[in-house]
Amino acid sequence: MAVRRSVAGIALEGEKFFIARRLPGGDLGEKWEFPGGKAEAGESDEDALIREYDEEFQVSIKIGEILGTVSFDHRGVTHTLNAYRIYFCGRDFTLKEHSEWRWAGFGEMEKLDFADSDRKLFGYLRHLQHDE
Repeated sequence: MAVRRSVAGIALEGEKFFIARRLPGGDLGEKWEFPGGKAEAGESDEDALIREYDEEFQVSIKIGEILGTVSFDHRGVTHTLNAYRIYFCGRDFTLKEHSEWRWAGFGEMEKLDFADSDRKLFGYLRHLQHDE
């Protein structure tokens, strides 16, 4: 069975991470996430993140190092989720697939209704708060 590949972009400003809340509807409606999405056939992780941030926020990003990888199942299909550090080239966000965005620390994120796949990334990200 083929494994599907997804990507998440992790932006950090001081002690806070960039997160966004999905629009209502679907399995992940109104859940918080580290934005990203599915990589298309033949598309690199980096290209997928650049495309997703352009489509979802109309913002350009630069890609940094990979921060971690988790696996999850969705509707009987196994996915890998690769999380990369990203840097915004601008801050004029246009919401296309989200109802809101914010910068949040771990204490706040742990209380929010996060997508299970993104919540699995918390272990990789906790140390970043103090490395900046």
